[in-house]
Amino acid sequence: MLFEIEIKEGVAKFIINHPERRNAMSREVANGLESFLTEVEENKEIAYAVITGSENVFCSGGDLVEYQFLWTAEDAYPVLCRMASLLYRLATLPVPVIALVNGTAVGGGCEIATACDYRLMSRDAKAGFIQGTLGITTAWGGATLLFEKNCQHDRLLKMLSVAKLYNAEELHRLGWATELYDDTAEEGLEQFLQQLSNVHPSVQRAYKEVAIRKWETNALHNRMIEEVEVCSVLWEKDCHHEAVAKFLGRKVK
Repeated sequence: MLFEIEIKEGVAKFIINHPERRNAMSREVANGLESFLTEVEENKEIAYAVITGSENVFCSGGDLVEYQFLWTAEDAYPVLCRMASLLYRLATLPVPVIALVNGTAVGGGCEIATACDYRLMSRDAKAGFIQGTLGITTAWGGATLLFEKNCQHDRLLKMLSVAKLYNAEELHRLGWATELYDDTAEEGLEQFLQQLSNVHPSVQRAYKEVAIRKWETNALHNRMIEEVEVCSVLWEKDCHHEAVAKFLGRKVK
């Protein structure tokens, strides 16, 4: 399987295990994420949810080997829309959600991490919204999430617009990375959860509900879908298909 789900001592963990594609979000991984979200939504014993990747890679975004067959806006929209809806569910899980960014997170990987409440990042990791280099915008509602959760408009807009990788220190200064860790991912996560352990999980759920009410009032999901619509239009442009073909080392059809 290309993913693992672990539930231990109140911590539910979703691990993308697709190293040959740098932990890309394939259809199988998306199905696994959907199952994970349902488990967390229904299991009242879960206190925290964690998203991470295997082999020192967080996530490289959508699986371009699968996505290359999405040629038109009509092809792309339902696939991107599904991912945006999954990220909305991730953002609105009833418990704190932690992106354990144990390695590179690019494109959609950054969108997944942004959907989480906290981004706990290895000092050796890098991340960036590099979608612009492929001739598209964020495809899963990530820009909407980014602006919703942060108030430094100019820094965030530049982060999206320059479409480059940032190191962990830069992302911490920008406010995207919540905390940085030096040791193993497991040790970093354990130390972070220890900081939250003085507050009962029922209180954590209550605070999360405050945030969710705001997002529901502000029609967050609808705005994410509107972002997907814009990306779908860009998706069918020649500049996008040329960029993907170049990345994959193939000729444009």
